[in-house]
Amino acid sequence: MGSVEDRYLTIALGKGRLAEKTAELFSKVGVDTGGMSEKGTRKLIFTNEEDRIRFFLAKPSDVPTFVEYGSADIGIVGKDTILEENRSVYEVLDLGFGACRMCVCGFPESAELLKHHEQIRVASKYPGIARDYFHNRKDQTVDIIKLSGSVELAPIVGLADVIVDIVETGSTLRENGLTVLEEICPLSARVIVNRVSMQMEGQRIRGLIGKMRREIYGDD
Repeated sequence: MGSVEDRYLTIALGKGRLAEKTAELFSKVGVDTGGMSEKGTRKLIFTNEEDRIRFFLAKPSDVPTFVEYGSADIGIVGKDTILEENRSVYEVLDLGFGACRMCVCGFPESAELLKHHEQIRVASKYPGIARDYFHNRKDQTVDIIKLSGSVELAPIVGLADVIVDIVETGSTLRENGLTVLEEICPLSARVIVNRVSMQMEGQRIRGLIGKMRREIYGDD
């Protein structure tokens, strides 16, 4: 076996805009992402030989799984995914970008349904977050309906009383006569770390996190 210094630090990134923003951040702190920013590339794994770092792109919902099981030492993914997947990882840094909110939304008159403990139907792409919010924070019995597409349709066609979804500008809600009824939590891109890696590679990981933190917040 090689020494710790010979080992690659592996970082899993959620595909899409988040990976692009993260690549920009690494560039600003002087960490090469091995060609990840090249337009049109179909590669999934990118290697920085100088710093002994390997990056790979994955479906966002899979990133916490890769990190929990040690296939990645570090993961960068949205807080919504971290909450929904509920994996055993350390969350160590809020990167600030991709900021939005997880909210309960519906028709304005549906606000009354949230003030009582009567059973209601809730549609969401995030059944875990919805269940935790209503069961553990509101102590309200709900029937959770998982959807994969446009959740805004659910109250409009009578499938659900309210929805739990990510809200950025709120324009889609307004165009469909819906509104934010309650805010569950703020969301943004976060850095997560494998628990064993934090012990075995703590110095390298803290050094990299520190560079990112200083770039974002200008402090230590």
